[in-house]
Amino acid sequence: MIESDRELSSIMQELWDSDVNRLQPGKDYRISLQGKAAHSMPLEDLNDGAGSPLFTFVDETIFKKETFLAFISLLDNYVSDTGEPEIVTPEEVAENHKFLDCIIQSPTMKIAHKYLVEKNLSPKNETKFKEQLYRVWFELYARKGASKPDSSGFEHVFVGETRGGRTVIGFHNWIQLYLQEKMGHVDYKGYSVDAHSPQPDENKHILALQFSWKDGIKPKGSIFVGVSPEFEIALYTVCFLSSPNERVKVQFSFYDVEIVCHHHNEKHIGTTYPVLLKYRKPAQ
Repeated sequence: MIESDRELSSIMQELWDSDVNRLQPGKDYRISLQGKAAHSMPLEDLNDGAGSPLFTFVDETIFKKETFLAFISLLDNYVSDTGEPEIVTPEEVAENHKFLDCIIQSPTMKIAHKYLVEKNLSPKNETKFKEQLYRVWFELYARKGASKPDSSGFEHVFVGETRGGRTVIGFHNWIQLYLQEKMGHVDYKGYSVDAHSPQPDENKHILALQFSWKDGIKPKGSIFVGVSPEFEIALYTVCFLSSPNERVKVQFSFYDVEIVCHHHNEKHIGTTYPVLLKYRKPAQ
């Protein structure tokens, strides 16, 4: 493991350990993996490897916690189709600021901020740091083929977008997945594995899966399950600001993970998500 990745692993472990709002699998939530997803093309021919929803139970009292509440309020602020310009209302801007205000006060985000300041990657001043976070996550930009600003890092990663009505892009968040599945907008089609990926199980916090959303399909997506919004924003922000190579391998808890983080114009997050490389079983 190269030195920079070792250092990032150390900070990721701190972020993980400080995530007091993380849900416990089997207790706070339960998922049902069912069958393996098909990977045949064309997309409309994909068979459903799962007859039932992914989530069988989530203790929704967690959604009353401040950071979760502020996060969920943002999920209905976007038009999913790329190419459709986003109109951001003053109310939505206020919701974005409220969310950042909430997570900046969390232990996880404080650790991330301290690390980024030490590396001269973020301003020490909290207000200026919040402005940096706003630019990285919420500032609109035009995705490929769009003439007007139609996307943001937050929309792509946490809410999801559709391209041409047929393909789902982004959408790497378990809370959005759970809420959309509960409303009947998401159809889980099974888990994704290949020769190099570890077999998933229902107690791991990282999952590769396939699902349809609205009229589009996500052939393969990878998400953290059960973690808090502040953990994801902290982890992805650290990777975005400290790793120009867009793929960083880190180890924390029982996971060897590659964090994919594509930059857009160097100022914004294009996409970011975890890929589970290896699972180190806890000692009995």
